[in-house]
Amino acid sequence: MAFSARLFNTIGKVGLGVAVAGGVINSMLYNVDGGHRAVIFDRFQGVKPDVIGEGTHFMVPWLHRPIIFDIRTRPRSVPSITGTKDLQTVNITLRILYRPRAEFLPKIFSTLGLDYEERVLPSITNEVLKSVVAQFDAIELITQRTLISQRVSELLTERASQFGLLLDDISITHLTFGPEFTTAVEAKQVSQQDAEKQRFLVEKAEQTRQANVIAAEGDAKAADLIGRALFEAGDGLIELRRIEAAEDIATQLARSRNIVYLPHGPQMLLNISGN
Repeated sequence: MAFSARLFNTIGKVGLGVAVAGGVINSMLYNVDGGHRAVIFDRFQGVKPDVIGEGTHFMVPWLHRPIIFDIRTRPRSVPSITGTKDLQTVNITLRILYRPRAEFLPKIFSTLGLDYEERVLPSITNEVLKSVVAQFDAIELITQRTLISQRVSELLTERASQFGLLLDDISITHLTFGPEFTTAVEAKQVSQQDAEKQRFLVEKAEQTRQANVIAAEGDAKAADLIGRALFEAGDGLIELRRIEAAEDIATQLARSRNIVYLPHGPQMLLNISGN
C-alpha cells in the first residue's frame, strides 16, 4: 500500500511537472496566420525592428508581446465634402483598396498604432480631394471624371506611401452637387430644349418657304410653256381641245340611260325622265 501511494505520488508530480512544462512551452509560442505579420514589443527595448512572417515562433514570456497585423488588401469608403473652382459644393466618396507595407509595420505601430487606417486615410483623402477638386469647375468634374480620378489616385498614393501604406485601387463611387447647382442644370436643360424647339420651327418655316418658291417658279414656267405652245400652235391647238371636250361629253351622254339621240334635223338632245 505504501509503495502504491508513493507510486501515485510520483506519477502525480511527474504529471504536474509535465503540465507546468507544457504551459511554459505554450506561453513561449505564438502563431502568425496566413496574410498576417507580427512585430515584437520588448518591455525593455520597445518595438523591435524585425517583422515576423507566417508560422509558429518562440518568444520570452512576460518580456515579449507579439502584435499581429493583417497585411491583406482591404476596402474602405471615404466620403468628403469640398468645393469646386466655381464655388459649387460637391459630395465625393472614394473607394480605396489599401494594405500596409510589411517592412514598415514596426514604424506604423510605433507612430500610429493598430488603428492606423482610421488615423491616416480620412485625413489624407480629404486633403487630396480638396486640392484636386478646387482646380476644376462643376461641369468639368462630370466631363473630365477620368482625368480627375487619375490625379486623385496619383497624389493619394504618394501621400499614403509616406505613412507606409500601399493603395492598390482608388475609384470615385459617388459624386453629387448641391441643390443650387442641380436647379441651375435643370434650368439650363429646359432652356436648351426650348432653343432646339425654336430652331426646329425656324428650319421648318424656311423649308416651307423654299418649297413655295420652287412651286411658284414651277407654275410660272408651266404657264410660260403653255403660252408658247398656244402661240406656236395657233387655232389648231384650240380646235384640238374642243374636239377632246366634245368626245368627253359624248362619252358621258352615251353612258346615261335617260338621254335619247335624234339623228335627223339639227342636233338635239331630248331629256326624258323615267316615271
